[in-house]
Amino acid sequence: MSSATAHLAAHKPYFWRDAELPFIEARSVGDGRQVCYAPHSHRIFSIGAITSGCNLYRLEKTTTRIQAGTVVLMNPGQVHACNPIDDQPWSYIMLYVDPQWLADIQPDGEGTAFQPLAPSHSQDPVLFSALLALYDTLVDSQVAILHKQCAAVEFFDLMYRQLGGIRPATDKPAPRIERAAEYIDAHFRQTLRLQDICQAASLSPSYLIRAFEQRYHMTPHAYLLNRRIQQAQRQLRDGQLIADVACDTGFADQAHLQREFKKHLAATPGQYRL
Repeated sequence: MSSATAHLAAHKPYFWRDAELPFIEARSVGDGRQVCYAPHSHRIFSIGAITSGCNLYRLEKTTTRIQAGTVVLMNPGQVHACNPIDDQPWSYIMLYVDPQWLADIQPDGEGTAFQPLAPSHSQDPVLFSALLALYDTLVDSQVAILHKQCAAVEFFDLMYRQLGGIRPATDKPAPRIERAAEYIDAHFRQTLRLQDICQAASLSPSYLIRAFEQRYHMTPHAYLLNRRIQQAQRQLRDGQLIADVACDTGFADQAHLQREFKKHLAATPGQYRL
């Protein structure tokens, strides 16, 4: 039984991290019926493989039914969610990758900024098999770090060659809406009021809510919760206590963090903290 198969058979969210490879993180879920996601986003690049069954894959405004053999891709900041269909079983693996590390191996060379990829998903069997192989390599404690580093570079080089195409910029500049998001980013630990965000962005409440959702595909409140979860993930990875993380990231208490964390990541803070 391969590493991926063994972890998926456990039917529990499995997380893998290694301090020697800080640019990449992995997870697997053996029974997707047990997890359900609220729309959320990450500040990193995400790529996953559906290993059995089928599910509904939402990426921003588009929802697609996808099945085993599919590779899914989410650029940093893209709102997404994958959820079961009528309690049908499904399973998957995911890799979460630092975009700056990816930028250094992009076809246009080292030192550039990360360029978002155009495809939202792919059924390329070569890419799918290579992703499963990379996952097995990463989580195998007997494999040398150098081998894992080389395998990661080889896979993402393959990804760029197989998929090609950098996503063209489609969002029109929206300085005042971006100012609202920046205000939330800077004050997410605090109790925010709509009028505070409106004042920072010089916008009316009705326009702010409508334009913010169009730009970020979530409401200001959903964006705030998502930002808190992103920070909680970082602190949990550093080994901080769950109660301390809840207090520091603006949640009312540990139970509040627990509820929102599970909505966003389909796992508890304790499961994620390792």
